[in-house]
Amino acid sequence: MSRPTILLPVAGWDGMSLSDGRDNVRTLDMSVEQVTVPRAGESITEGTLNRWLKADGAYVKADEPLFELGTDKATQEVAAPVAGVVKILVQEGQTVAVGAVVATIDTDAKAPAAPATPTSPKPAAAASGAPKPPESRPVAEAIPSPAATRVLAEAGLKPGDVVGTGPGGRILKEDAVAAATSGGRSPAGNGKSASSAEPPKTSLITPPGPRSSTREPMSQVRKRIAARLLESQNTTATLTTFNEVDMSAIQDLRAKYNERYEKKHGVKLGFMSVFVKAAVEALKAFPLVNSRLDGTDIVHQHFHDIGVAVSTEKGLMVPIVRDADKLGFADIEKRIAELAKKARDGKIAFTDLEGGTFTITNGGIFGSMLSTPILNPPQCAILGMHSIQKRAVVVNDQIVIRPMMYLALSYDHRVIDGREAVQFLVRIKECVENPERMLLEI
Repeated sequence: MSRPTILLPVAGWDGMSLSDGRDNVRTLDMSVEQVTVPRAGESITEGTLNRWLKADGAYVKADEPLFELGTDKATQEVAAPVAGVVKILVQEGQTVAVGAVVATIDTDAKAPAAPATPTSPKPAAAASGAPKPPESRPVAEAIPSPAATRVLAEAGLKPGDVVGTGPGGRILKEDAVAAATSGGRSPAGNGKSASSAEPPKTSLITPPGPRSSTREPMSQVRKRIAARLLESQNTTATLTTFNEVDMSAIQDLRAKYNERYEKKHGVKLGFMSVFVKAAVEALKAFPLVNSRLDGTDIVHQHFHDIGVAVSTEKGLMVPIVRDADKLGFADIEKRIAELAKKARDGKIAFTDLEGGTFTITNGGIFGSMLSTPILNPPQCAILGMHSIQKRAVVVNDQIVIRPMMYLALSYDHRVIDGREAVQFLVRIKECVENPERMLLEI
């Protein structure tokens, strides 16, 4: 039986009619499956094909990871839709649009037979201790981080000269520094051995001659972050209000119950879950802060999906804790820990980053004492937490030392008035300083 075919118009077809002749059509073999770039989330139209996980001409199983797609929000492995032999159409590092065809898979091709278990002794050369031929390098080299890229460039090393210890073999800055300070290997083709090359350590610490600089393109994530920040600054009427909160009650609560809490729930009682719950209570009291602006319409959102900013090597990501109002403190802590790990391991899914009605960012973990967070459109507000500092404050007309934290609420003044913003922040302060209110829901 002959193989079925599909008649498709070729370039130049006017789109009005399909000729009976064969001069304006091409034949598509039904045994060939096209691999396209999947939809990667709201408002994302393109991404970067970071690397292929299968070589051209290799056999791939259905649902086996085929390539790594990077977008402005995350990096995710894309699986093969069917089994067969891969033909790569797009090279690594290229920008690809959603829906673009990046490869084909010949589904008629059979899986290679499993190699037979060797029963004969090893060749004499191997038995005599002769060196084995060098193993072939993988098709896709490990991708260095931006910081590692700079170190490698200054040391005269290539990514292939370094063994990465990051997720998926990614080369981290410390990997590059270790290779540079130990001498590393000279770049291929320069005709020098590692022993004759100028020590990279010298070039890093006391470089002879004029000082140098390196240039690198912004990553897809960094470009999108830059675009979003400019969009936020140019399209919103951002205003920030500040307050401070006494962290004594939360610290006392943790000191008293944390051991039993962790034993029961398998997670520590952190500050972030307290602020998420406090934010939910404040959003219920002032629902306009939970809204978003769509053109000239204010969209009131009757659910509470809280974004929690997470710092990763690729940049800031904001995974979403869905329906935070329905979760307890322990559930929130577990969800945040799970999302943060996925983000830092490069395993975050696009759906984990979509949406969100309100965002919390904690610059305090890096030592920030005060800042004005930038809105994450189309959200209308964002809460900034900061470092805890012991300061002298007046309590009941007495000067006492208390652990204090500055809070910052940035909001879109087109939607939210100053009175609501200030009262919203005061509500958060009251909840954090009196956590029993959230437990009792009063």
